[in-house]
Amino acid sequence: MSNYRKALEAAKRRGQQRADAWNAAHPVGTRVVAFPLTRPEDNTPSFFERLDTVTRTPAWVIGGGEVLVSVEGYAGGICLSHVDIVEAAS
Repeated sequence: MSNYRKALEAAKRRGQQRADAWNAAHPVGTRVVAFPLTRPEDNTPSFFERLDTVTRTPAWVIGGGEVLVSVEGYAGGICLSHVDIVEAAS
C-alpha cells in the first residue's frame, strides 16, 4: 500500500471517529448555527451565510476524511467545522 493510500485511510478513520462522537452527542434535530460556504471570521461578511437551523442527518465521512452533516434549509452537507451547537438556555 502506498504512503498516500495509508494517509488517506488514516484520515478516514479519524473522520469516522469524529462522526461517531458527533452522532453520539448530537442527535438529528439538534439546534445549530451553520455557515455553508465560509465562517464569518474567515472571509468578508458579504460572502458568508448564517443559518439558524437544526440537523437533519447524522454526520458522515466523505472520501478525504472530512465530516459533514445536513441541516434544514440547505441542500447538501456542511463541514462540522462550519457548524456550531446552539446551547439550550438554562
